[in-house]
Amino acid sequence: MSGVWVFKNGVIRLVENPNQSGADTHSRRKVIVYLPTGEVVSSYSMLEQILQSLGWERYFGDTELLQFHKPSSIDLISLPRDFTKFNSVYMYDIVVKNPNYFHVRDSH
Repeated sequence: MSGVWVFKNGVIRLVENPNQSGADTHSRRKVIVYLPTGEVVSSYSMLEQILQSLGWERYFGDTELLQFHKPSSIDLISLPRDFTKFNSVYMYDIVVKNPNYFHVRDSH
């Protein structure tokens, strides 16, 4: 994972490869892999099925976000509704909250 952590307006985010051109950054896009099957998560419907199998439930509190919570914990996964805005920051959040089930890697 390369990049710079930026803190702005009370939010911290990872800016990946800040010195590269847009074309290079696009070609190094990240993907999230579901480790038990080795599949790349390619849609929110696929991700939702996987998360539900791991005990996560949809949370319908915010119309701007797609959210999941686990009744057995205080964890909440919040994702942008638009899958094209699903980037490595959201992917790593899923990895941290589901150890041994997901991995983030460069797309090929």
